[in-house]
Amino acid sequence: MSEEKKPLLVPSLVKMKCPNCRKGRLFVNRTSVSVNKNLAMHTYCEHCGMKLVKEDNNGFGINYVLTMLTFFLNILWYWPIFGFSMKDNSIFYYLGASTLVTILLQPWYLRLSRTLFLYFSVSYGSHHVVKK
Repeated sequence: MSEEKKPLLVPSLVKMKCPNCRKGRLFVNRTSVSVNKNLAMHTYCEHCGMKLVKEDNNGFGINYVLTMLTFFLNILWYWPIFGFSMKDNSIFYYLGASTLVTILLQPWYLRLSRTLFLYFSVSYGSHHVVKK
């Protein structure tokens, strides 16, 4: 009798899998490119049958934290390449570059924040649902 290995947390989170079984996909579309259907989720997990859509809070607070974190982490690549100075407009160039990076990452951040919210509210194996 072989026991099934527990899927790892971080790869399951990045791949946006179900927080209960870490195997079923959370979102209907595999990519976050389609803006209109970016946040369309399955109602039930396709692997374990857990109900996924149950709360109105979709992780918007987590999305705000990820966005602000991006602005601060952009300093790590911007400052060594371009530098900052009080004598020119480099701070405005930094803000423009950070805004562009944040806008480009926003569709993925929306999905990640919703996934993080589910991972915070549902622990692994906590819902024993019979697959329909």
